[in-house]
This record gives sequence, C-alpha cells and structure tokens, in this order.
Amino acid sequence: MEAKGVVVITLVVTLAAFARAARPEETRPGLARRGSASSPTTHLHFYFHDKVSKPSPTAVRVVDPVDPSSRSFFGMINVMDDPLTEGPEPESKPMGRAQGLYMGSDQAKLGFLQAMNLVFTDGTYNGSVVTVLGRNCPFDDVREMPVIGGTGAFRFARGYAQARTHTLDLKTGDAIVEYNVYVMH
Repeated sequence: MEAKGVVVITLVVTLAAFARAARPEETRPGLARRGSASSPTTHLHFYFHDKVSKPSPTAVRVVDPVDPSSRSFFGMINVMDDPLTEGPEPESKPMGRAQGLYMGSDQAKLGFLQAMNLVFTDGTYNGSVVTVLGRNCPFDDVREMPVIGGTGAFRFARGYAQARTHTLDLKTGDAIVEYNVYVMH
C-alpha cells in the first residue's frame, strides 16, 4: 500500500511540474504580462485636423459613395494624412500625423470604419506609432475605437481612443476632432 502512495505522490508532483513548464512564461506569477495591470498606461491628448476642402486637403476621397444623395456616404473611401496638434487651432504645436483611411460602412446613418496609424513626430514618442481600427460615427457625442497595436514605445500596445468632434464645418466637411487615447504598452 505504501508503494501505491509513493507512486501517486510522484505522479502528482510530476504532473504539476509538467503543467508549470507548459505554461507560457508571461502567465507565471510574479512576471508582468504585456497589457496587464502592471504595464505602463499612457494617456495621449491631441487634436486631429481632417481637411477635405481645397486648397491643400489632408484627406481625399478615392471612391465615391454608392448613392451620392445618401446622407450615410455608404461605400465612400477617403485616404488621410491629417495633422495632430496639441491644441484645436491649426497653427498649434504639431505632434504627429493620422495616416490611414475611413470608409462609409453604415447604410442607415453616417458611420465609418476607420483604420489609422497615429504617427508621432515630436516629443517623447517621436518615431512611435499607435494603430487604431474601429467604428467612428461622427455625429455621436463620443466615439470609442480600439487600439490594436503600435511600434516603438508602443510595441504590443492595446487600449482605446475616444474621439469628440470639436468643430465641424457642414459646408466644407472639414473637422477638428479631440482625441484622448489610453494605451497600455
């Protein structure tokens, strides 16, 4: 009977050792995982200037909407290289560029699928990028989009971006949008 007890204890200890060895390193107790509560969280605040009017637009339409009279702009695709600044004024200190695209993806109301790289060109995060991909409905008070990655200081980033329209010129379509981005990296 003692021999069976020793075998059972040996088996349990061996299985426990294998289970521990099989767990990925970042999930072991005492080691911080990327994106965990112990990862640094950075709050980025800036203004996004989307200028579709001439002269010198920073966003251009590359595909027209399916129905040009529709208010949803379904099927439209714009490509952007919009400035990011510290304040809402266009001459405010530059922080970077929002490079990517937004497309009309809602048939019922104005709703975009927005894919963009927030490319930082000044300050602590110069040369780093945060990538955002999500739904953006410009007439909603606050829009939330996920941060899906990044480079440089934001490698392995995740988090979210909140956008609020600061100003919108309904005649030209030009907009200034306030962004608060929370990034774990």
